[in-house]
This record gives sequence, C-alpha cells and structure tokens, in this order.
Amino acid sequence: MRSYFVGGEAGGVGEFAGRHVLAEFSGVAAELLDDPVFLCESLERVLDKAGATVCELTYKQFEPHGVTAMALLSESHASIHTYPERGSAFVDVFTCGHKADPELAVQLLRDLLGASVSRVTTIHRGQEDS
Repeated sequence: MRSYFVGGEAGGVGEFAGRHVLAEFSGVAAELLDDPVFLCESLERVLDKAGATVCELTYKQFEPHGVTAMALLSESHASIHTYPERGSAFVDVFTCGHKADPELAVQLLRDLLGASVSRVTTIHRGQEDS
C-alpha cells in the first residue's frame, strides 16, 4: 500500500492524509436497515475491530423508514444511510493516518449486514510521500 502522508512523523499530529472508503450494499434484510440500535452497535463494533477510535455515535430514524447512523472518530468519521425499502445502504468511512483500517471496517459491516452485493471504492486523500 502506498503511504499518503504530509509533514510530521507517521502516526503523529502532522498527518494530513488518509483513505476514504465509499460503499454501496444491497440484498440486506429490511428489518436490519430500519433498526437504529443494531446499526449503531454494528458500526461501533466494526470500527473498533478496524482500529478506529469512536468518540461519539448518533442516528436519525426517518419516516416511514430508513436510518442514518454516524460515528465521529478521532481519525475522522463513518456513516451509514439506509434504504430498507430497497434493501440497500450507502456507507462512508474516512480515516486519517495509519492506525485505523477503513477497508476492514467496511468489509466487516458488509458481513454483519449480510449484503449479497457490494460495490466499494477507496480514495486516497492527502499527498503521497516523495
């Protein structure tokens, strides 16, 4: 993996680089996608396993259905926005530095949700070391 890092030492305060993982899941049970407690607990669990530090979790339940769950991380943020009527969700995990693995967080969340289809894109943010 390329290192994307600017200034300071790796792992230090000067890091201004990271990986932003964008995912779309489908084939997920509607009841899971409309359960904010399950989604928040799942998001917290996968982020912890991926090495991220969760500072705060919040969610919004929509009517007639759908949930947005968000995690504020020391490393940046993570979110899931669900469409139970479609069995689908958008997932966004951005972490700065080298401590957390956003790709792992997304894979673990996909598995917890039992998504039958996933499309995942990773964007490297910041500047590459020379």
